[in-house]
Amino acid sequence: MAADQGAHAPTGTLTIDGKSHAFPLRHGSAGPNVLDIGKLYGKAGVFTYDPGFSSTASCESKITYVDGDAGALLYRGYAVEDLVARGDFLETCYLLFYGDLPTAAQKRDFDYRVTRHTMVHEQMVRLYQGFRRDAHPMAVMVGSVGALSAFYHDSIDVEDPHQRMVSSIRLIAKMPTMAAMAYKYTTGQTFVYPKNDLGYAANFLRMCFAVPFEEYQVNPALARALEKILILHADNEQGASSSTVRLAGSSGANPFACIAAGIACLWGPAHGGANEAALRMLADIGRPERIPEFIARAKDPEDPFRLMGFGHRVYKSYDPRARVMREICREVLAQTGVEDTLFQVALELERAAGSDEYFIEKKLFPNLDFYSGLTLQAMGFPTAMFTAVFAMARTAGWIAQWMEMLADPGQKIGRPRQLYTGSPRRDYVPVTKRG
Repeated sequence: MAADQGAHAPTGTLTIDGKSHAFPLRHGSAGPNVLDIGKLYGKAGVFTYDPGFSSTASCESKITYVDGDAGALLYRGYAVEDLVARGDFLETCYLLFYGDLPTAAQKRDFDYRVTRHTMVHEQMVRLYQGFRRDAHPMAVMVGSVGALSAFYHDSIDVEDPHQRMVSSIRLIAKMPTMAAMAYKYTTGQTFVYPKNDLGYAANFLRMCFAVPFEEYQVNPALARALEKILILHADNEQGASSSTVRLAGSSGANPFACIAAGIACLWGPAHGGANEAALRMLADIGRPERIPEFIARAKDPEDPFRLMGFGHRVYKSYDPRARVMREICREVLAQTGVEDTLFQVALELERAAGSDEYFIEKKLFPNLDFYSGLTLQAMGFPTAMFTAVFAMARTAGWIAQWMEMLADPGQKIGRPRQLYTGSPRRDYVPVTKRG
């Protein structure tokens, strides 16, 4: 491919079988240039082949930007570290939805609307009772969030901007309630209803850990820590689950179905479930002195073991979220008094890997999942709830991506093509004549 930077709009040229084809070269506000090959098949009769879409821009977006080489994550241009240090989760939701930080009046209005939508329809309780008590919370979340369209069918017309916004507020508001209900149901405890005088994270902690007839006081330090965790997880460009939400939404599916699809994708161990795997790995290591053994195993090509919570498809330097999460973990451990043996293992593992040429060369640095499992466990959440908390946070990004996609006048239904390697056309042979 050659790039033409002449007097006209810049183009890139693909030469296929000796014939050249020019395509627009598009420039974003940050990041690499993008060759627009939307008309490649019509011009040249070929498709591109990009398994995992590692070199493909599937959409144009103004929401989130990841600079993998510099280790930076921006929400609408704001560094995620700044939002964590100075903002709260609902302010971040507003930013992702509308593109700018709210004024004081806008924030009061947004917080009020979210708070007044935290209750779920009482018949949802019967839906939860249909699940087995030992069901994974993410299985419950997939089913219950998808079922919201049966309870709130007055806000599923995606062509109506007002209904889109109502459903968006409902999803942000009800996700903590539904995640807490999934947790309570699998533990056999009574559901705890939300309280309007509590903040977003504090309300969730109370719904998870309060029990009837006992006064539950939310630890403000833990509530603040959870706010930070939610901000860190709110969006991360076109990850697998965000792409899933966009793909589902491109068909015109209702918002509750789209978010349920995102939850299902997030559940995978290579995506949202990675923090569970990282915690299990730290538990297997157990003591700092065993780290050299596991470092050697990770470098052995014959050993299937690998360091969980290290490396990322996009971040090729230190994940900025991991650095913040490490400090949140330290704060939570200090507040709860939980024994920090595994945290010490994690710190030493990070140090050992960070000074090893093998991991440096392969650009394997801690990612967000490395410390998040430790942090959530110290707050009292079982491992099965880790991804549910992730889903609660990422709903903000999913909704923003979904709304942006619907507002794009050039949006088409997602329809990837393939490299077919099966049998060519064959004649049907009657069963009596088949050898």
